[in-house]
Amino acid sequence: MHFSSEEIDAARRTVYAAMPPTPQYAWPLLARRLGCTVWAKHENHTPAGAFKLRGGLTYFETLAREQPDVRHVISATRGNHGQSVGFAARRHGLAATIVVPHGNSVEKNAAMRALGVTLVEHGDEFQTASEHAARLAEAEGLHRVPSFHRELVRGVATAYVEFFEALAQAPGGPPDVLFVPIGLGSGFAAAAAARAHCRARTKLVGVVSAHATAYLDSFRAGRALESPVSTRLADGMACRTPVPEALDVVRKEAEDVVAVTDDEVAGAMRMLFTDTHNVAEGAGAAALAALVQQRTRWEGKTVGIALTGGNVDAAMFGEVLTAKG
Repeated sequence: MHFSSEEIDAARRTVYAAMPPTPQYAWPLLARRLGCTVWAKHENHTPAGAFKLRGGLTYFETLAREQPDVRHVISATRGNHGQSVGFAARRHGLAATIVVPHGNSVEKNAAMRALGVTLVEHGDEFQTASEHAARLAEAEGLHRVPSFHRELVRGVATAYVEFFEALAQAPGGPPDVLFVPIGLGSGFAAAAAARAHCRARTKLVGVVSAHATAYLDSFRAGRALESPVSTRLADGMACRTPVPEALDVVRKEAEDVVAVTDDEVAGAMRMLFTDTHNVAEGAGAAALAALVQQRTRWEGKTVGIALTGGNVDAAMFGEVLTAKG
């Protein structure tokens, strides 16, 4: 997925009208613990607590120009995409309906409602919620915001352009590898687009949940495969069916795809809190979990991790922090 310099520059103007660039820090305690320089890109510091916000801003800016008659949108989410839609819809004066599965994060649901969305609960996983959103869109004549789209990727790419540009000026230069969580694939596709834009030579490693391995299975098989979802902690990676366009990017651009268990993710969440005092949700900690798993390969190197979000329910985070690991 390619974007011109003009498209990236326009995306940055749109995003920065709503939020500043997020920081990237090299944390000394992580370096001491893991034996490598670790740069964390802090997308947990956006106004919605996750990277998805950027894509919503560019998607809705384009929607307002190309389809100005749209007044009501609908989408499905496990939380961060829904906050992105709600945030951007409110900026453009549009109504938004979001479909979530039953048992979704209580605090993500509350955050979406606070942004003015109408929340509908349906099904027991993202895929069923997404299918219900499609039916409602058709029945009620609503504009359906997809979970993967070129305009979403264009916005998210601004995060990784910031990352690669900042590290190009840092001692040691850009990282040898960047670990990026994969949910439906917009984050990974954005990292690949930014790498090309910045002409960086950093390897990209995708990270999936070991309890939702659709992208890993598909990457290895060379074709799209479905996989059951059973992750309790990494809801942002709870994907059963890969998006074909996203899978094409992963297959072409990934050095590797690795899987991390909920226990490994919990350990990374504790590590991030202990060593950086940052709160990470499950998907947000997955990149670090993958680095911990693969650390012997990257010892002595410079490594990037995408801390993609910090929207974890207090009760769950308390459970993770007090567990023995």
